Amino acid sequence: MEAVENDQSALENPPDPAPTPLQQPLSKSAQKKLLKQQRFEAKKAEKKALTKQQKRQDLERRRKEWEETLASVTEEERSKLIESRRSLRKERMEKRSEERGRKIERLTGARDWGQKIVIDLDFAHLMTPTEIHSLVQQIMYCYAVNGRCSSPCHLWLTGCEGEMGSQLQRLPGFDKWIIEKEDRSYIEALEDQKESLVYLTADAETVLEELDPKKIYIVGGLVDRNRWKGITMKKAKEQGIQTAKLPIGSYLKMSSSQVLTVNQVIEILLKFMETKDWKVSFFQVIPQRKRPEADSEGYQKVEGEEKEEKDDQLDSKKKCIEVPS
Repeated sequence: MEAVENDQSALENPPDPAPTPLQQPLSKSAQKKLLKQQRFEAKKAEKKALTKQQKRQDLERRRKEWEETLASVTEEERSKLIESRRSLRKERMEKRSEERGRKIERLTGARDWGQKIVIDLDFAHLMTPTEIHSLVQQIMYCYAVNGRCSSPCHLWLTGCEGEMGSQLQRLPGFDKWIIEKEDRSYIEALEDQKESLVYLTADAETVLEELDPKKIYIVGGLVDRNRWKGITMKKAKEQGIQTAKLPIGSYLKMSSSQVLTVNQVIEILLKFMETKDWKVSFFQVIPQRKRPEADSEGYQKVEGEEKEEKDDQLDSKKKCIEVPS
């Protein structure tokens, strides 16, 4: 009888759930940053939806205008209009094919003479699936920007395994990208070139003044939300490889941390390869919100022109270069 009563008591008064030791309350600063990020993502999603709706409306409007034009002319004029439209479409397709061919040629040539740049993807185990997805989108943008450059770099992805590898495989045409892909870490894949490795980290003491064609520069692939400060510097020290940081502080004052996204770092390096001018590279790539004092230099217009397309990274899917089958 006593046992039955104890069981009944347990059912009526269940024990408190065990606390999850890994969950720690966010600080006020972290909460503000998270809220800001959520607002930014919501605004970005809203803008994407409006853009897609506007494109659909424009397409429908042009279709109706075309049908009305055809309905208002004679049969002979209609045939001429249709033939003219076909010719223009064919010309555009031929032009795109030529541009694609030139891009493929540049990217293929970069394997022999391009500056080697590695994106280190060995941090996937420290990121959430959402953060991994964000990094994959940045990589997609890196590849698209590199393909548009007149002098592209020789881009490497190392650590393409696990969840990171799975998400990369979902990118359109990823298997045909003209890029080096390694499941192994860079320290294994480039073991015979260890003396040439230079990890780019904001925590380094050495400032990168020039790009050395004989060096292999490594960019940490980590969307960390400031949880893993100093991790790339620590990794480089443990592996005994050189480190350097971009000379951002010599040209502008950042409003916050000098830590940039992967695609921003890659684009800065590509801009410097093109212009040989760090200042121009920084002002054309680093967002205005991170450099509030930059307007006095008169670069804000350039930044606006250069960064307009970055609001919607999905557009870069159309610009990723594929190797013909």
